[in-house]
Amino acid sequence: MAHATLNRRALITGRVLGTERVVTPPGCEIASIIVQARPERLAALEAEIAALPGCEIHGRDARGKLVVVTEAPDAGSLGTLLNTIQSLRDVYSAALVFHAIET
Repeated sequence: MAHATLNRRALITGRVLGTERVVTPPGCEIASIIVQARPERLAALEAEIAALPGCEIHGRDARGKLVVVTEAPDAGSLGTLLNTIQSLRDVYSAALVFHAIET
């Protein structure tokens, strides 16, 4: 049986590359995102974000802040989700504040 090789890309993406195939780690990625948005559009934005797969609104501030909790199958999907939220209309910023891998 061949030994798995560990390289920079495997380490960054959370995968261990074997000689036969790519093995992804078990579990999922869990993260919290703080979103700063236009206060007058917060309700509509909250509905848009809640409609995204794996997103849940955990907290809300009338001054325009949302705490979004997300779950994604891998780090790439999580990054895509963060970019999607950042590019929504009326979002000033979205920042990742917590990240963990659930096994």
